[in-house]
Formats: sequence, C-alpha cells, structure tokens
Amino acid sequence: MAERRPIESWLTDMDGVLIHEGVPIPGADAFLKRLRESGKPFLVLTNNSIYTPRDLHARLSRMGLDVPVENIWTSALATAQFLDDQRPGGSAYVLGEAGLTTALHDIGYILTDQEPDYVVLGETRTYSFEAMTKAVRLIRGGARFICTNPDETGPSPEGPLPATGAVAALITKATGKKPYFAGKPNPLMMRTGLNTLGAHSETSAMIGDRMDTDVLAGMEAGMQTFLVLTGLTTSQDIDRYPYRPSHVADSIADLVDLV
Repeated sequence: MAERRPIESWLTDMDGVLIHEGVPIPGADAFLKRLRESGKPFLVLTNNSIYTPRDLHARLSRMGLDVPVENIWTSALATAQFLDDQRPGGSAYVLGEAGLTTALHDIGYILTDQEPDYVVLGETRTYSFEAMTKAVRLIRGGARFICTNPDETGPSPEGPLPATGAVAALITKATGKKPYFAGKPNPLMMRTGLNTLGAHSETSAMIGDRMDTDVLAGMEAGMQTFLVLTGLTTSQDIDRYPYRPSHVADSIADLVDLV
C-alpha cells in the first residue's frame, strides 16, 4: 500500500465522537483546542439537520466545546449546496426544522407547497400526518424527492427515536420514489465539506463512530478514516463490514497528538 501523505485537514463527526447525549466525551476539548492552535482546516460534521451552525455553536459552547460557526458542516448545508448546484433559485416543500429551512433560504430558494421543484425531507421532532400527506401528493405530482440523510433512528436519553430515513421509507412506500440522500454516507457531504475548506482528500482525515456512515463516506471520498469506539460501533462490529477504517482508536483523546 502506498504511504499516505501527512494529514493537513480534519473532518470529525459530532455525536459519538465529541459528545454523547449532550455530554462532552473526555478528550474532545483537548482535540478541538489542538486543532485551533495548529491552524489546520477542520470541520465538525453532523447528519442532523435540525439546527443551524449558529445553534450548534451555542449548544457546544454550553458544553465547554469551542467550535466556530464556520467550522460546522451539517447535512442541511450539504443539501442546500447540492440543490443550488443542480437547480439554482428553485423551490421546495420542506419537512424539517430551522437548520434546513435557513440553509435553503440562504441559497435563495422559495419554500412553497405550490408545484415545488423538490420535496426536501429533513430531521424534525414534529412530523405531522398532514405534512407527510402533502409531501406524498407533491412527489406523485412530479416533485423530486430529496432527503438530508438516511439515518433511520437517532439517539435520545430515553432510547432510539425514528429519524429521517424511517420517514423517507414511509414516503417511498406511498409514492414508489426513492429519495436522493445528500448526507453521510454519501461522499458528496465530505467532498462539499472539503471544498469549503479548500482541502484535498489525499491529505485529509475523517473521524467517526459509525462504520456505515462516517467510515464509509470518508473512505469513498478518498480520505484516511479513524473509527473511535465511543459511539455506536464496537471493536467486534468492525469485521462485519466488507471494508475497514484506516485506524481504530478507543476515543478522540487518543488522536490529540496526531494533529
């Protein structure tokens, strides 16, 4: 195997890597501090489209983690950039929260339920039968179906919650149309993030806690991948997949000295 070039930029997942159920993971603050001091480009990624980068910056700050707004990259931002590239100045019917609607407003999209170009499905805690019915009818009427991410469940202190991928499956069943997913594991989210940094995949690394999203997306985008075992994946899970991470670490604390 050819020797990899030194890592000059870092992408890291948020949940399961830096925080877990609203609590910082030991070593996360030291890792972020080392990144800021190094001057190396970096992004904190999340498939969750509920919050804007400003919201996430504030939430992380309250936990004692300093991540500048410009260093946060969400599936909502990746979705908005994809739509802006595909159909600038278009229109969309949105099922989602402020993170998604703000991202679409910022690229000049019109949010409407009257003959939209797209139905865009994102994360929300208030999915309504009326809104899903409207989405089904618009897609059957010709609107293109886009989804921020394929995660079928999300974490909560009480246990798993139905997430975007599960609702997308319902809409697909009712329409016969599968969505285009912009978030992980689509390497599009990684590539748009790298473009935002002005970074190259050959000298970039992705840190995540999930084999099926973080490691897969990073690998397919051509980056080195680091799997940490503080989230959903255990060391026993790794061999179940037909691909492997470049490196495995117990936690983000083990990666501080690599920056």
